[in-house]
Amino acid sequence: MNELANQIAVVTGAGRGIGRAIALKFAAAGADVACVSRTAENAEKVAQEIRALGRKAWAHAVDVADAAAVAAAAEAILAEAGRVDILVNNAGINRDGLLMRMSEADWDAVLDTNLKGAFSFTKGFSRAFLQQRAGRILNISSVIGLIGNAGQCNYSASKAGLIGFTQAVAKEFASRGITVNALAPGFVETDMTAVMTPESKAEIARRIPMHRMGRTEDIAEAALFLAGPGAGYITGQVLTVDGGLVM
Repeated sequence: MNELANQIAVVTGAGRGIGRAIALKFAAAGADVACVSRTAENAEKVAQEIRALGRKAWAHAVDVADAAAVAAAAEAILAEAGRVDILVNNAGINRDGLLMRMSEADWDAVLDTNLKGAFSFTKGFSRAFLQQRAGRILNISSVIGLIGNAGQCNYSASKAGLIGFTQAVAKEFASRGITVNALAPGFVETDMTAVMTPESKAEIARRIPMHRMGRTEDIAEAALFLAGPGAGYITGQVLTVDGGLVM
């Protein structure tokens, strides 16, 4: 299947986990991909994997919390790729802690990366999207943005903010044929969850109706659908991919 044939995609946080899975899934579906990661090493590693699939790939090391760096990266990607058809705002971090003990630095770091990063990249490509009157924007939120979680007020706020951002931008861009949607993954086996104890993972699995944590492939498949031709009349929506945890 070549659902994304001749498409140019940009995936932030592409160096590992969900972002890497999405980047590779899009490439397998025919897209050329600009891989954005905090480190040049991770970005280039995934870019090489994509080139091995026979697709073009570009690697960019960007701190998405740095608005000036994002603007420069967006300009460079447009220059080298010619256009952008799909933007996936996936880059994210967590700095967990109870509110009464949370530092301002930890609050700012999470909001600047998870929420401002999506704003900056979307703004960076907005003129190109609007001029071509087509495009897909996908923001990776979280079930934690829907239901909250003790010890993650900064992460929850950033992911809830992404949902509001998604819906507002969807309304701004809809008349130009651009869809803007959000994915809300549940607990997924990534580096973020790898630090959990086996007991904690077992307790989470017990709470999930499907009795397992998600895989990055599960999220990538949902992203492919929302980025593909079958989702052309879907915008401003939040697709929860969580094994039934939030229902």
